[in-house]
Parts: sequence; C-alpha cells; structure tokens
Amino acid sequence: MLKVLFVCMGNICRSPSAEGVFMKLISEQKLQHKFSIDSAGTHAYHIGEHSDLRSQKAAKERGVDLSKIRARKVIMGDFEDFDYLLAMDKDNHSVMLKACPEEHQHKVRLFLEYAPHLDTQEVPDPYYGGTYGFERVLDLIEEASTGFIKELKTSGEI
Repeated sequence: MLKVLFVCMGNICRSPSAEGVFMKLISEQKLQHKFSIDSAGTHAYHIGEHSDLRSQKAAKERGVDLSKIRARKVIMGDFEDFDYLLAMDKDNHSVMLKACPEEHQHKVRLFLEYAPHLDTQEVPDPYYGGTYGFERVLDLIEEASTGFIKELKTSGEI
C-alpha cells in the first residue's frame, strides 16, 4: 500500500482539497485499496479544525467531500511512515526538507512536479483571495493528481 501525505501551511485549504480530490480519483479508478491518503500542515495554526468552508463548498461542487477532514501538523514520524510527502508550494517544501531526516528527503516533492505542462510549480494559497482562487486550486490539484496516478502506473508502483 502506498502512503501519500499532501502538505500545505495550515492544512485547511490546499492539502485537504488535494486529499479529497485524490481520494475521489483513485476511487473512480477502483484503486483506493492501494493507497493510504492523508494531509497535514507545516504549521500548527488550525489543528483539529475543519477545512475552510470555501474549500469545502468549491470541492463539493465537484463531488468531493472534505467535511470529515481535520487539520493536523506534520510530525517527524510522517517522514518515515509516508512514501510520498507532496508539498503545495516551495515554502512548505523547504520547511519539510529542513525537518526531514536525510534518508527520507527523496520522498519530499512539490506536488505540481506531476503536472509539468502547467504554467506554475506551486498551488497558490487561496485563503485571502476570492472564489476564483479556490477553483484554481482545484484545477491544479486535479491536474497534478491525474499526473501522479499516471506516473505511479507507469513506474509499476500501482
């Protein structure tokens, strides 16, 4: 079973959206039994809180339920436990690499590496923006999730 952790700063917008979208895509492809999926934040701002209501609303409109996800912070054990730790942006990627033991650093990646055709390497934080920001985040996450699944199939990991 592949263990995947999606990571942003507070774990209330981008990473729970990625968790939900990825879970929906693998379920549609009947691959959910091959994965353990979670999300976390690099900072402890929102531990135990629900996903941002705007994220939940935008996701729900695409058939993705984020209502059961609760924010948590990345812990040291995550670097050992997870096969992939996928950061939403370069800042959180950097924070994780600084905390990650050297033997696990190969697991820490930028999520949008799996969507090289896009015009960005980062999923922008929609927290202080308008509705469009949440839609853009979901678009980017869907593209990267599709690319990630494709790469895992190509490599024979799933």
